[in-house]
Amino acid sequence: MGLIARHLEAAGIPTLCMGSALDIIKAGNPPRAAFLDYPLGHTTGKPHQPELQHEILVQALEGFTSLTVPGSVKTLPFRWSDEDEWKPTAMMNGDSRTSRHDTPQYQTEEDRRRAEENNPEACPVCEISA
Repeated sequence: MGLIARHLEAAGIPTLCMGSALDIIKAGNPPRAAFLDYPLGHTTGKPHQPELQHEILVQALEGFTSLTVPGSVKTLPFRWSDEDEWKPTAMMNGDSRTSRHDTPQYQTEEDRRRAEENNPEACPVCEISA
């Protein structure tokens, strides 16, 4: 991710990488990044908490103006829980996210309906990668 971000930045396109593994972010050395100390797979917040997800993204995107030194990483102030009891479990048990699907998955029927109304045609990117 960092390599692609550096290439885009060289072309004049600002980038901001987000991640939940600080060592991986630093190893990739993106031009600017936001780190969220959450379990892997939850880089933009906890499921079903849109207000929290919105605030995480707003604070991360502030990195476009506050991170002026190349390679800077902004640590976001959010905590997964009051204690860090989740960390040993996350590291010992690995990735506990649900399986990925080849077709769009929606949280609700309303989400599916809105997506289809806003994009009745097939996604050109999905068609290329399929």
